[in-house]
Amino acid sequence: MDRITKDTYRVQFALPGNSQLNLRPGQHLILRGIVDDLEIQRAYTPISPANAEGYFEVLIKHVPVPMKSPCVCSQCYQTGLMSRYVESWRAGDTAFWRGPFGGFSYKPNQYGELLMLASGTGLAPMVPILHSITDNADDETFVTLVSCFKTFEGIYLKTFLQEQARFWNVRTFFVLSQENSLEQLPWSYREKTWFGRLTQDLIEELVRSCRREPFALVCGSAEFTKDMARYLLHAGLAEDSYFLF
Repeated sequence: MDRITKDTYRVQFALPGNSQLNLRPGQHLILRGIVDDLEIQRAYTPISPANAEGYFEVLIKHVPVPMKSPCVCSQCYQTGLMSRYVESWRAGDTAFWRGPFGGFSYKPNQYGELLMLASGTGLAPMVPILHSITDNADDETFVTLVSCFKTFEGIYLKTFLQEQARFWNVRTFFVLSQENSLEQLPWSYREKTWFGRLTQDLIEELVRSCRREPFALVCGSAEFTKDMARYLLHAGLAEDSYFLF
């Protein structure tokens, strides 16, 4: 278990022998656990390459169990319990996964361009899809990935995203909600970073800038997903031209 930000971990799980998950890009697994005699479940998308042998990796964000305000909804409570379950793991423990699941499964050259809109750990489903595109010389799909985080330090998988942006068909952008100075960012990020939030105007600009007719993939909080769906419709995309993870 490696900490990649102050509240997020990259966790590696061993598979028997050199076996593979055999997930298609876009599919996910369900982690099951027991905390305080309560069964909890949560969906995670492996961020390791689809052809990884003998292991897979996921991003897991630590969320404290809410006891009082501001939020005591069942979703936050379950998420907090899952964080507690994950923190109890030690090397050699067994985790119980089910899957694959998912209503979206990527196929090479299925779309002209993918417009990926991700917030926080919503980046995870985009990672294996990116892997599959850039690992396949015959896949000529364009990709525009927009990742939303609070701060520059909080961006997940910086090295991976920088490597992906070097491919001829991949563009990466960032939206930082708690930063306000380009001078504080490395030069390589300044021209592709916006401050604030991913707004209607920015979505329309992104859709117009796509090099081919886009199909959008959206993953993040329930509020983020709802907003992005509305913005995409307003930008001219039909309901069958985007998928909400």
